[in-house]
Amino acid sequence: MSSTSPSSAARDRRAAPRQAYRKARRAHERVRLLGQAMDLVRPEEVMHHLQLAVAEGRKSLIANHNLHSLYLLTRRPELQAFYDRADMVEVDSTPLLWFSRVLGLHSRAFHRCTYLDWRDHFWSLADRKGWRVLSIGGAPGVGEAAVAKLEPRYPGAEIETRHGYFDAAPGSADNAAVLAQVAAFRPHVLFVGMGMPRQELWIADHFDALPPCVVLSVGAAFDYEAGAQKAAPRWMGRAGIEWAYRLFHDPKRLFVRYCVEPWFLLPLIVADIRAARRGRRA
Repeated sequence: MSSTSPSSAARDRRAAPRQAYRKARRAHERVRLLGQAMDLVRPEEVMHHLQLAVAEGRKSLIANHNLHSLYLLTRRPELQAFYDRADMVEVDSTPLLWFSRVLGLHSRAFHRCTYLDWRDHFWSLADRKGWRVLSIGGAPGVGEAAVAKLEPRYPGAEIETRHGYFDAAPGSADNAAVLAQVAAFRPHVLFVGMGMPRQELWIADHFDALPPCVVLSVGAAFDYEAGAQKAAPRWMGRAGIEWAYRLFHDPKRLFVRYCVEPWFLLPLIVADIRAARRGRRA
């Protein structure tokens, strides 16, 4: 976190020149990569979608795809129900955007979107608009540590957390208690950060039971806010090498994800390349 005071940092960010972005998505911005629908949107467009849904009191699901999620879909087809319900699917992978360029799509580096890319914008909005934000996930104590850091910087936001160490099976007493907490808090925005695929499956199982709010699967978002995990510099994300930073810091957990799983996607990659070639010939 920056040592700059919250108010001055927010003023500086708001005063900085901003690039124009579309406030209505076009059909060609929803693409298919490796068999899945994804949206080529900027972080600003994600926040615009979120603001509209909150303002309208509309329930909305924002998902994200990366190479790990695509691999998981080949092993856990029940995950498809989650992605089928999503109103917006961020591309959380620079290598995926590189591949989309090979296929002739109009993707750019700024289409990479993840919590770390829009966190400052989000919390500034939550602060100014007085949003209630509930986060489910993380180890016991992590959420409280994150709130202790966020609240002084964004006093206008009302933040509540619930750790992710509970029996998430539908019908369990733990699960009922979590759903009751969500209903009582009535969040404008619900973050679910229990890791893939647990967070996606939980959302898919309980989406209909959730109150009107914007639901996002955010992985380790509050771990980063609490300082339990260290985020890679954003330039590494834009350069497509954030995975190397994370692998270096946690090789035991991430070696298979980054060095083995992508090879299982080769049949999907080849299928996309062949389809693109057929399209060009036609």
